[in-house]
Amino acid sequence: MPTSPTGSLSLAAARRIALAAQGFGSARPSAPPTRRTVMKVLDSTRLLQLDSVSAVVRAHYAPVFSRIGAYDRTLLDEAAWGHSARKPRQLIEYWAHEAALIPVQDWPLMRWRMVQYRHGRWNGMRQVLERNPGLADDVLGVVKEYGPSTAGEIERHLELDRPRAKDNWGWNYSDTKVVCEALFAAGELTVPRRVGFQRHYDLAAGVLPADVVSREPDEADAIRELVRRAARAHGVGTETDLRDYYRLTRRQTEPAIADLLDSGELEQVTVQGWDKPAYLHTEARTPRRVTGAALLCPFDPLIFFRDRTERLFDFHYRIEIYTPEHKRVHGYYVFPFLLDGELVARVDLRAERASGRLLVPGAFAEPGRDHARIAGALGRALREMADWLELDTVEVGEKGDLAPCLRREIA
Repeated sequence: MPTSPTGSLSLAAARRIALAAQGFGSARPSAPPTRRTVMKVLDSTRLLQLDSVSAVVRAHYAPVFSRIGAYDRTLLDEAAWGHSARKPRQLIEYWAHEAALIPVQDWPLMRWRMVQYRHGRWNGMRQVLERNPGLADDVLGVVKEYGPSTAGEIERHLELDRPRAKDNWGWNYSDTKVVCEALFAAGELTVPRRVGFQRHYDLAAGVLPADVVSREPDEADAIRELVRRAARAHGVGTETDLRDYYRLTRRQTEPAIADLLDSGELEQVTVQGWDKPAYLHTEARTPRRVTGAALLCPFDPLIFFRDRTERLFDFHYRIEIYTPEHKRVHGYYVFPFLLDGELVARVDLRAERASGRLLVPGAFAEPGRDHARIAGALGRALREMADWLELDTVEVGEKGDLAPCLRREIA
């Protein structure tokens, strides 16, 4: 790849480019959001990470809310887990940046990864497949006969419903569940629907359009397309940024970046304060200003690569879900707060649905920020989130330097 940059960007400009690429550079829609509005978010992000934590709202719903405001979550559900002749499926699950929803047309770009995972995605999965050499075929046979099924339903059909060992680490999945996940990773099964966030597995060939299933791009071509998508989603980013978006390797991304430089789709630049070359997508917008407020969930594509978040926003952020409570600095499920193009604060949030409360156990401003200004905007954003989640009240706790000012604002 070329080693000499052809242009330079200030950090502020890089930030605005990144925000615009992620869908924060335009005004929110004035009309009630439709399925088209929701899918336009995917035009920017290309993926929505899935996560089981529901402390506030499932992770894939939050980035859409951050970009367009309150919307009917069934619009996203139907795009991912519904299908009809009038409303065909537009999103599908696969391992992109971790488990994620991606556009259906992007599924073949993961064929090379499915080949990598054909014997299991991790060592324990491979061991399960090795000790149950016929179980994968049995699982596929059940799905062919009965259609979309949970792992538990498949297990019952196979008459394998038996007590599981209690002494092993982790989720303690049954072998059947592990094999279902292995077949999902290998692209044999996919997830046409979820009920209560539980996966129902079905044959990928029966769920996805025939032209999608039949496409088998060469790995180099697929990687180039993924890097192209990552570059659009970043606007400007380093090789490690582009690599992380779809969890690629340096061996994969460097040739792809070189090809995109040669074709003129990327331009190598320097960004003030960055110690690595950056790559600017030639169609990236550079807004003069980015305005507005947004609460960002921990798995939002704008911030899920923490190194990039720190480089772009001077914002050190770590998720503390797995940190013992007494060692947490900011809280269990903390949302950074984006205001007028900068990350200015963070809040620990909890949706207590039984009592109709959005709880804010902690609120913290970044050093040197205007607490009153932040509290005003943050109070409005929290009220908007509470309304979207059909919660009646917002209650601010005692923790954090921003909490007193935010509490007065909410009151």
